[in-house]
Amino acid sequence: MIKHDEELIALADTYSAHNYHPLPVVVAHAEGAWMTDVEGRRYLDMLAGYSALNFGHRNPRLIEAAKQQLDRVTLTSRAFHNDRFAPFCRQLAELCGMDMVLAMNTGAEAVETAVKTARKWGYEVKGVPDGRAKIVVATDNFHGRTTTIVSFSTDEDARRHFGPYTPGFEVLPYGDAETLRNVVAADPEIVAVLLEPIQGEAGVLVPPPGYLAEVRRLCTEHNVLFIADEIQSGLGRTGRTFACEHEGVVPDMYILGKALGGGVLPVSAVVSSREVLGVYKPGEHGSTFGGNPLACAVGLEVLEMLRSGEFQQRSAELGEHLHRELNALVGGPVTAVRGRGLWAGVDIDPARGTGRDVSRELMARGVLVKDTHGTTIRIAPPLVIEKDDLDWGLEQLRAVLSG
Repeated sequence: MIKHDEELIALADTYSAHNYHPLPVVVAHAEGAWMTDVEGRRYLDMLAGYSALNFGHRNPRLIEAAKQQLDRVTLTSRAFHNDRFAPFCRQLAELCGMDMVLAMNTGAEAVETAVKTARKWGYEVKGVPDGRAKIVVATDNFHGRTTTIVSFSTDEDARRHFGPYTPGFEVLPYGDAETLRNVVAADPEIVAVLLEPIQGEAGVLVPPPGYLAEVRRLCTEHNVLFIADEIQSGLGRTGRTFACEHEGVVPDMYILGKALGGGVLPVSAVVSSREVLGVYKPGEHGSTFGGNPLACAVGLEVLEMLRSGEFQQRSAELGEHLHRELNALVGGPVTAVRGRGLWAGVDIDPARGTGRDVSRELMARGVLVKDTHGTTIRIAPPLVIEKDDLDWGLEQLRAVLSG
């Protein structure tokens, strides 16, 4: 077995497609908020798998749920029922205050499912002429990297040379309620508005106060579905179960993923009303692994953990501390801080270096974060992180920025 970072990194460079640019660390073990590389060095995880690890690495409750299910049955396909599927759907629907669940695997699959659902609802319920449905999305969005999704991305790295692109999307400025109001009012063929309540990949961008509430009002007024992509922002990350709750907003459809699988395996879902998800008939959509017994067993334990409110409260309380400490850095090498709960985008003054420069320097001091869009680093530790560990990580950030 190879036990050296450099050898394994070289091997990956040789045999894997270069669609990622990871930091030069090779993780071999992890627990809670800490990871250990193949050479025994420990790192504080301040990224949490882009929110997939909200409950920490190898959370004992989730690992036990997976182990128990591994001894029973892992996959039936949806050709048959399994005894974990119905309880999972019921409990997830109840958590969301919705009626029905369509279970998938990855976040991108769930977004594709939401797009298909909105179009079908538009034709069969709203009465839009077939083939004419439009979905409004936002600039700087990140909903995945399938062919359809990159068709409405404004990130050239995600789009370039992947055309021809899928039609049927209108891209409007994120946070611009007035433009949205004018467009939705003028076009009866719009069937949905698809948004991230907080844009993660864009640098943890929080929309202006009242924006989500106005989106909700406009969608209701014009019979348009409000679809909230809470794949990163949901399930406790922002200090609430869903980021939409910060404005008292309930969308017509939630898109969930990442933390729904507890960092154990991919689990995603679209959750909505019976009127919306009821448009499907057998054979019109599916996934061999969607709703598999192992995924549902882990997902059920995630839902049980969320019901207590403990993780949402930890995110809110530690998040307040995190943002207070980060905002104290603004004015020096830090030009801006954004976010909610245990989720922050930190803009670095280009004179100090790039986001990747800072990420590498933090890695050398035992802290793992990830850069985005050149000069921003994202901070999103597991919600189980201890305050002392969080403070230690922030101390390393201060030391790097002052060096």
